Amino acid sequence: MSVRGAVTAGAEKLTPAGPGMPRERAGTETLTPAGPGTLRERAAAVAGAVRDPEMPMLTLADLGVLRDVQVDEDGVVVASITPTYSGCPAMATMRDDLVHRLTDAGFGRVEVRVVLEPAWTSDWITEHGRAALRDAGLSPPGPAPRRDGPVPLTLGVTRRALSCPRCGSSRTEKVSEFGATACKALYRCADCLEPFDHVKEL
Repeated sequence: MSVRGAVTAGAEKLTPAGPGMPRERAGTETLTPAGPGTLRERAAAVAGAVRDPEMPMLTLADLGVLRDVQVDEDGVVVASITPTYSGCPAMATMRDDLVHRLTDAGFGRVEVRVVLEPAWTSDWITEHGRAALRDAGLSPPGPAPRRDGPVPLTLGVTRRALSCPRCGSSRTEKVSEFGATACKALYRCADCLEPFDHVKEL
């Protein structure tokens, strides 16, 4: 079942002025920013440059969170995003940043929709995004696990084959399954002795 539209973040929560602001006040003036390409292409370029608040070396497009950008017949820019996991605390900031960047670029009316299906997977991180993670000293995720049907709940240790993003050594050890954020695990390199975060496979 597609939940697009059914799980649409309320417009009153997406305006820069915050909750309670009537949608009509969010953008009674529809602007058409000048520049090359179609209006949709210009809106997609602006939205695609918005950075993830927790991993600012990645854009929302690099992270695979930005799913789609359209401009409807009324000139409203509709950006669709998918959270990396349920309860991600960065979602509100992502929505606000998209609204701010697009309105700052001259798009008068912006709506951000949250799409929950298909669920985000770390496989959606682009190659450019993975390179940016390594350049920033983070270990990018390996292939996401593939499962059909119910997801088994296990208490076993998660084992990963990864290398140190600083020296490339594969002699690494996990310090904690939770790093700076819930979507990262903390590792240490046995050769260069540097700690580093690994972005988990989801």
